[in-house]
Amino acid sequence: MQRSFQLSLAPGKLWQSINPWTFYQQGAQFGCINIDLGRTPRPDVEQEVLDEVGSYGRQLGRIGDALEVLLRHVPLEGLSAPEQDAITILRGQLAEVRQIKNRPQSLEPPVAEQPA
Repeated sequence: MQRSFQLSLAPGKLWQSINPWTFYQQGAQFGCINIDLGRTPRPDVEQEVLDEVGSYGRQLGRIGDALEVLLRHVPLEGLSAPEQDAITILRGQLAEVRQIKNRPQSLEPPVAEQPA
């Protein structure tokens, strides 16, 4: 059986996790992607909060969890129609977030298929 010559310049499984939010620059360009984290008067404090407290998503998740508790225990009678709509929309979004959080998580990072 004859084997063809094969040259490999990278390992068979090549994967690297890149989190652009950990870069210290406020707004930067990486390839064709522009990242703008916005303006903040204290980027050092914002970075410490992200490092020590949690990501924006985690912080928003905790705020959402607390809002759900309040919505269950605070009487909401007497709200106007637009206010009721705002509460209904919020409850829907919180339910969607809860569904996403309850999805099974994959332990392995995605691996690009190698040509045969």
